[in-house]
Amino acid sequence: MQNDQATLSILGDYLETYLVQFNGLNSITKFSNGQSNPTYLIEANSGQYVLRTQPPGILLKSAHAVDREFRVIRALENTAVPVPKALHLCEEKTILGGLFYVMSFEPGRVFWNPSLPELSREQRASVYDEMNDMMATLHNVDVNAVGLSDYGKPGSYFGRQITRWTKQYKACETTSIIAMDKLIEWLPHNLPEDDGQISLIHGDYRIDNIIFESGSTKAKALLDWELSTLGHPYADLAYQCMQWRLGTSAVIPGLGDLNREAIGIPSEQEYVSRYCQRRGISHIPNWNFFLTFSFFRFAAILQGVLKRAIDGNASSKKAFEFGAMAPILANMALTLIEPHCHE
Repeated sequence: MQNDQATLSILGDYLETYLVQFNGLNSITKFSNGQSNPTYLIEANSGQYVLRTQPPGILLKSAHAVDREFRVIRALENTAVPVPKALHLCEEKTILGGLFYVMSFEPGRVFWNPSLPELSREQRASVYDEMNDMMATLHNVDVNAVGLSDYGKPGSYFGRQITRWTKQYKACETTSIIAMDKLIEWLPHNLPEDDGQISLIHGDYRIDNIIFESGSTKAKALLDWELSTLGHPYADLAYQCMQWRLGTSAVIPGLGDLNREAIGIPSEQEYVSRYCQRRGISHIPNWNFFLTFSFFRFAAILQGVLKRAIDGNASSKKAFEFGAMAPILANMALTLIEPHCHE
């Protein structure tokens, strides 16, 4: 989206027509973070807002579905899951060149480093417990009650996801990644039996997608719902737990080489156990499969980021760095299943 006078005029007129009490658009500033859907801070006489839009260029089927983001945020507004207010969805692509929506601006703080160096030991423990509690709360949402019973296909989540992300990866493949080829072969042949669990899942549940209240460890808003769907709750849990295995120096920093106990952050086992307690689950069988799938899926996502960077449509200046993580993640997944990947 061009931040020129013509764009400001078109967008300003549109929002004053369709967004209640909006007036006097002054500026649009792009947030520097985020890899998929470009996100902007709107400043107007009537206040501050956030706009999320599709990226430019040819889009993969089912990707960048900002209309789904808008729907799920609106559905969750009256639940215990904290989200921004969904204000308006524009499905007319001629305004900005793609679908976009506007939500409330939620001031607070975002922790970009999962080791939380700016916090005390007690505060770190509290932040991780808050994330754990919010995830369990999300997975306990009654999807029928909030109108999301048709938000995804029920059952066989991991099988369908493996097929989807294999196709997405192949569509974005820029060079051969042997580890990804091995995972594509191994995963569908090692699916655990479907246990029937179906929940609303976030799809990108990690610390930097959460706004916390200023001066508090309480979560204020869970952001970036692009990958949300009806799926298996262990997918969110395993996805977040990848962070325990990534190194602190990675472009997507993790906790893998830290003394977590010393700094007040729970171990992966403790985090999973606390989640199970909150949801009334005794344990999680086949945990390595869920982790392996998460690394594979994230590698496929980052391969898409790299492809958009090569095509000139990336949302972030760090897109090439993020894309370079794809083979690293794939190889980390492989270490979880070797030597079984050749069986």
